[in-house]
Amino acid sequence: MKNRISYSYIFKLALPIILGSAVQNVIAVSDSVFLYHYKEIDFQAISIASVLYLIISAIGFGFSRGGQIIIARYKGAQNILGIKKAFYSLLVFELFLATILFIALQLFPSDILSLFIDDPTLLDKASQYIVTRSYGIFFSYLGVAMIAYYTGIAKPIFIIVDTLILLAVNLILNYALIFGNWGFESMGIAGAGLASSVAEGVAFVVFLLYMLFEKNPEVPNIFSNPILETSYFKEIYKISVNIVLQVIVGMGSWLIFFGLIENLGRYELGVSNVIRILYLMLSVPTWGFASAMNTISSNLCGAENLDEIIPVTHRVAFLNVALTMFIAVPLLVFPEQLLYPLFGKQDMSLIQDSQPIFYMLILIMFLFSLGSIYFDSVIGMGKSRWGFYVKLVTSVTYLCLLYYIVEYTSYGLKMAWGTEVFYWILIMFFSIYYMFGFNWKQTLQPISA
Repeated sequence: MKNRISYSYIFKLALPIILGSAVQNVIAVSDSVFLYHYKEIDFQAISIASVLYLIISAIGFGFSRGGQIIIARYKGAQNILGIKKAFYSLLVFELFLATILFIALQLFPSDILSLFIDDPTLLDKASQYIVTRSYGIFFSYLGVAMIAYYTGIAKPIFIIVDTLILLAVNLILNYALIFGNWGFESMGIAGAGLASSVAEGVAFVVFLLYMLFEKNPEVPNIFSNPILETSYFKEIYKISVNIVLQVIVGMGSWLIFFGLIENLGRYELGVSNVIRILYLMLSVPTWGFASAMNTISSNLCGAENLDEIIPVTHRVAFLNVALTMFIAVPLLVFPEQLLYPLFGKQDMSLIQDSQPIFYMLILIMFLFSLGSIYFDSVIGMGKSRWGFYVKLVTSVTYLCLLYYIVEYTSYGLKMAWGTEVFYWILIMFFSIYYMFGFNWKQTLQPISA
């Protein structure tokens, strides 16, 4: 394994994961861009509704990351039976969780969203999106379990194909259902949610068919003789629960952020939604490289090749920062020219008013793309509880600062977004301190067989 961890190997592993692990980001961007061209109120409403659903989907993704770490550890130890058992347990775990969340979103959408939205019109629109979007939760949760399996065994190439299928179906159905084209009824924001749910269903069926007919010599007949053992549920929960808590704390703070921005006004919420779309677009490489870092770090732990973890983390961080900045700098420096295909209207005032924050977003993306890799390298070692404590401390500090700026100062939207810089500086500090100032090799514990 040591000789394989080159830049080319990292990029080969990360590229499919970049698409697969960031699929919810891509869907959120697609839905928002179509609604930008539909109605302003729908565009404003999805800024909060899609963040809530990103949190919901990220909970499933967080549990799958725990399963991915376990599968990668077994892959490093060449324990094929352990890989299968972990995968079966992850599938059942995700299905159970999806059922609970689906019921909650169907029965109490307005009650949940009212915690973050005061405007009754925005609340009604956001609830419409959540109700139709929640149908895709089963396909999403089972899908991330499949992605975790292929990522964990470092064979993620089909994720590219499946993600492209999902995106294509989502774009076609958004065009049909939001605007009422091709004989469909115009559904607006509810159509965006339904389009995304159906697209996830199609992608899931395609992925399932691939797994059923695939010939994989490393893990043959993945669905043959499924065995469920309670010890594997406990192991997945033990590692995943802290990752999920990180997600809830980290992305939950972003949901609160947009709730506070609503207090500044609807137009400010619209500007922030444009910035959110760009943030999600530019986050795609980092989500992929961070997930790849999880796999590599855990795999090296399973192979007991601990000395290679820090050098590989440096390489992954370099690739991620280089790719992110290559995309971000021209996009954020020349937004009117490069974003016109997405947001092209005669009135580009939202883009123009967002431009001062775009320059700050370059710094945010640099810190985010760097800090996330070191943070997820530590998580890949199985240190998810440490990750939760770090996210809790940084998020509470960040939200206190944000609340003070929005409620007690006149600094405005730019300074509110500036708190993201502070957040990622803290994440970087804790992560780098752990890797270089702490004897972490002595604290690693093996995953039970």
